[in-house]
Amino acid sequence: MTALRCVHGAAALVAAGCLAAVLWTGLEDRGVALAFGVLTAVGELTRWSGGPVRQAAPLGTAGALSYALLGAVGGRPTDHGAAEVVTVVLAAALLGAVPHLWCGRGPVLDHLARRVLTAGFAALCFQPLYNRGYFTSWSGPAYALLLITLLALTMLCDAVLGAALAHCRTRWPFGPLLREELRGLLGIGAAVCATGAVMALAVAVVGLWALPVFCLPLLLTQLSVRRHAAVRATYRQTIASLARATEIAGYTPAGHARRVAALSLAVGRDLGLTGGELTMLEYAALMHDIGQLSLVDPVPAGATAGLPAAEQRRIALLGGAVVRQTGVAAAVAVVVERQADPCAEQPLAARIVRAVNAYEEKSRDAGPEGPLRALEDLRLGTAGDYAPEVVESLARVLAQSRARAEGGPGADGGRRTALSDPARGWVTHG
Repeated sequence: MTALRCVHGAAALVAAGCLAAVLWTGLEDRGVALAFGVLTAVGELTRWSGGPVRQAAPLGTAGALSYALLGAVGGRPTDHGAAEVVTVVLAAALLGAVPHLWCGRGPVLDHLARRVLTAGFAALCFQPLYNRGYFTSWSGPAYALLLITLLALTMLCDAVLGAALAHCRTRWPFGPLLREELRGLLGIGAAVCATGAVMALAVAVVGLWALPVFCLPLLLTQLSVRRHAAVRATYRQTIASLARATEIAGYTPAGHARRVAALSLAVGRDLGLTGGELTMLEYAALMHDIGQLSLVDPVPAGATAGLPAAEQRRIALLGGAVVRQTGVAAAVAVVVERQADPCAEQPLAARIVRAVNAYEEKSRDAGPEGPLRALEDLRLGTAGDYAPEVVESLARVLAQSRARAEGGPGADGGRRTALSDPARGWVTHG
């Protein structure tokens, strides 16, 4: 948590210094500050959460960055500096954060720290040099390229900052988190950069009336992204409902698929999976036992890990056939089919599901020592049944989960009853 405190402390120092400077000198362009402050606040109010540590406010980001790189309004040079930019952005972000604080949505302090530091970085790179006349001779494509370059650098810094904050909050590996942030820059991040640059250029020519005109496309894009996220959430809920069919029919214990999916996701993140790989892993883990619906006689307690290899393979193939008929992606069916193959021939997702499923079955209802015995059995089976790197990753995940549970306030709020119960926030995809 030292890095987290450093980021929050740096943001607090920047915000306090800029606020003190503005209180001492006053606002230079109050109308411009009000217009961009309102735009940024509206963007923050429409912010949505993409997971326990992920917040998205593209309109607010574009408004803050365009204000940081604003050099003129309607042909008249501006007089505001970097301190004024940070102060206005901070005030707008605080105003927009009120509903989210009231509803308890996500780590708001992290979002505010990112907003202050990224806006301050962009403003510090541009405003002092512009106010001293260094960019007076820049015009046309050269000036537009300058703004796009500064915006790209700012978004890269924001991606690194976001990955670092997420790593501090979740202890997930930094590398995969950074790759996921950078991948996001190719989508909505590119739209944010383009809108920020266009708004700064348009306001410089036609004035503040350009703001509502040029922010509308990004707002519509944001609504489309949120609708797509809602469709994905509904799709995941449908898969989770299908996975519960084995529980309702009495083939597997209640909550087994959910626990395997949550723990598989944690192991997948520890091994560096991101994006679509994690989504495929979650779907496969949820539906890994669906082949048992084809059995005439249920397996006792749904424990397939102790069955003969031929029987495990038959159930896996039946499960893959069922998955294909549901219309789920073929890659998910492949993982379900191959979870009983020899370990060396399995894809990584199948290795993860196999090891986590075996751990959950061996540790379930086995008493306080069950999780340790189950993990030891998996380590003894790394000679052929389970992948050594997956088992060691599972051990790391369980150790981190135990540390959070014993360390007081944590991600799970002390509600977990055993190591096989996932910490809240593990299932974040879909």
